[in-house]
Amino acid sequence: MSDIVFYHNPRCSKSRQALQLLQERGIEPRIVPYLEQPPSAEELRDLLAALGMAPRQLLRTGEEAYREQGLADTSLDDAALIEAMVQTPRLIERPIVRRGERAVVGRPPERVLELL
Repeated sequence: MSDIVFYHNPRCSKSRQALQLLQERGIEPRIVPYLEQPPSAEELRDLLAALGMAPRQLLRTGEEAYREQGLADTSLDDAALIEAMVQTPRLIERPIVRRGERAVVGRPPERVLELL
């Protein structure tokens, strides 16, 4: 089993491209279909630490749910943003690829190669 974890949305072209880049190099990551298996708040905090990002940086601001939930409100704290991502995982930027204590968002898809 690979030590690379791939938070994947198979309907996303960038996610599919990033996965293909890994597979072309003989790497079969452990795939987490995060829309069906959302990370817990604790897992998301851990991922954010590995990414070196604040919760707001991981939000997909173009999603309708972002507007509906009023997530542009700068008075919302990190816990509220994390809870929104746990409850509505499509708000999470994708794909996220993790190897050990490091992680990257695969946008552009070639960024996943930084972990190799």
